[in-house]
Amino acid sequence: MGKTIPRFLEQLDLIKSFVGLATGAGALYLLYKAVRTGLKCHPPLCSNSPICIARLAIERERHGRDSGEIRRLLNSLDCKQDEYSRSMILHNITRCVYLLEAEASSCTMDDIDLVADMLDEKDNSVKIQALNALKAFSGIRKFRLKIQEHCIKVLELISTIWDLELHVAGLRLLNNLPLPDYVHPQLRRVMPALMEIIQSDCILAQVQAVRLLSYLAQKNDLLYDILNCQVRPNFLNLFQSSQPGSLLFEVLVFAEHLSEGRNATHYRAVKWHYKEQSLHEALFGDESRLADRLLSLVIHPEEEVQIQACKVIVSLQCPQDLGSRPSSCRPSHSCFKTGK
Repeated sequence: MGKTIPRFLEQLDLIKSFVGLATGAGALYLLYKAVRTGLKCHPPLCSNSPICIARLAIERERHGRDSGEIRRLLNSLDCKQDEYSRSMILHNITRCVYLLEAEASSCTMDDIDLVADMLDEKDNSVKIQALNALKAFSGIRKFRLKIQEHCIKVLELISTIWDLELHVAGLRLLNNLPLPDYVHPQLRRVMPALMEIIQSDCILAQVQAVRLLSYLAQKNDLLYDILNCQVRPNFLNLFQSSQPGSLLFEVLVFAEHLSEGRNATHYRAVKWHYKEQSLHEALFGDESRLADRLLSLVIHPEEEVQIQACKVIVSLQCPQDLGSRPSSCRPSHSCFKTGK
């Protein structure tokens, strides 16, 4: 296939010329007419159809003019709509932003606030579609600072509503934004919820939550809060080779960032105290079995998992500049010690 419709129609016309010469070709000729009519028929434009929205994008590219579709959808949010209608409008806004980027760029900051206001709706499906729409708009540079203003609200939703689809939508949005320092206090409050999401059974939510915490682990003022966060006794199951490669890779990157952070000079300068069932004890405590899990991942079928497991192993070793001061670095109880 791969042929354009005009080219296909030309070939159909050629078929017609041969068919018309054939004896008893009436049925085939009718088939030809039906196919050609169906291909040439354009249904009326309807904003709810993905095909129609795609056609709008093509027409805009061809003629260089604004379709007005995003503006029409945004204006319809102002009207009194039921929850399902609002959800569908927001869904269509999301698709239009991705398809009609130039048109989306002409939207205003008030439009962003209008979409963000939908986060206060009672229905979770409306919240989810609003988060998806904000994620689409966050791909346009000029809206990023405006969307950042709603990060605290997004974090509140993630930490107070146990809905994995909402978690995925909210975390994808946060992972697409540089988070300002003023949201760090709120981030500390939601870390237990993020850790619960990581230990859930939804791969998409787990990957997004680990990715966010991995980014936050590189913030000096948040590292201890992450390491001291309580985890379940079976937390290391996340490092089992049976886990999906996408999750394993993100978990290993997270472990590497944590290991590098705790080995940093300024972090070692403080004597930290951790909870008995903290993330620190699960990964780096004397009873941790992380080393065994890492060794099994060195022979994982996926190369990026192998490489990342090796990076974590290297990061677990004492920094070279501490060779003259071994007492200041306590490596975890593991098979990585000399002679093992």
